[in-house]
Amino acid sequence: MERQRLDKVIASSGKFSRREVKQLVRQGRILVDGAPACSGEEKVDPEAAEILVDGERLCYRRYTWVMLNKPAGVLSATEDGRGKTVLDLLPEELRRQSLFPVGRLDKDTEGLLLLTNEGRLAHDLLSPRHHVDKVYYARTSGCLTEEDRRAFAGGMTLGDGLQCLPAGLEILSAGTEGSEALVTLREGKFHQVKRMLAARGKPVLYLKRLRMGNLTLDSALGPGEYRYLTEEERSILQNLENKTDEIQMLPKKGRDFC
Repeated sequence: MERQRLDKVIASSGKFSRREVKQLVRQGRILVDGAPACSGEEKVDPEAAEILVDGERLCYRRYTWVMLNKPAGVLSATEDGRGKTVLDLLPEELRRQSLFPVGRLDKDTEGLLLLTNEGRLAHDLLSPRHHVDKVYYARTSGCLTEEDRRAFAGGMTLGDGLQCLPAGLEILSAGTEGSEALVTLREGKFHQVKRMLAARGKPVLYLKRLRMGNLTLDSALGPGEYRYLTEEERSILQNLENKTDEIQMLPKKGRDFC
């Protein structure tokens, strides 16, 4: 890998600023391959060098990808004067890494949300050229029927003229007091799940995203909890660049408020 400045490599962990690295070097608290670092400007191979700060090995990540189980009441934004954002759920060392959400979920929608600082790949995933299934669990008022399923499968035109591509509606339970279903979209228009179900007279009471393409929300994550993506999950995302029909992410301009 291309050699980089030591202060940049250490600062990329989010634990220290470049100014703090300079101070750590002066105090002899940074070792590179067993020798005290001489300067924050010295060049190192971050993937090959052993870098210790106060005896703790630095785990280098060129880019960071995080899976978050977004809770209701939190905004899918990096900052917003209206309330708490998804970045407020992360520790300081992650907030320092300039993460941003890949697409968005509505404030009251829960579930799978990716955050990253890899702008090029995130931009590709947000492109409308990349289409993947997004699966949501929905609870609705009213009784979902086979007629509703056929309407979703045939593609719907909503009252305001919005044309929706064919979508999946798997009815899990149905009764006069409410229903449960899995909704599968191949696009991400504004509040689409809610608008489609409302158009069928079955407004959404609760909505949670479970899956994006081959990425499934980790069931071990409680609301507001996160974890780093595994290498296998990162490989899935990396393959999206050349497989536009394999995975669908979210369209540009963050208009996926389902």
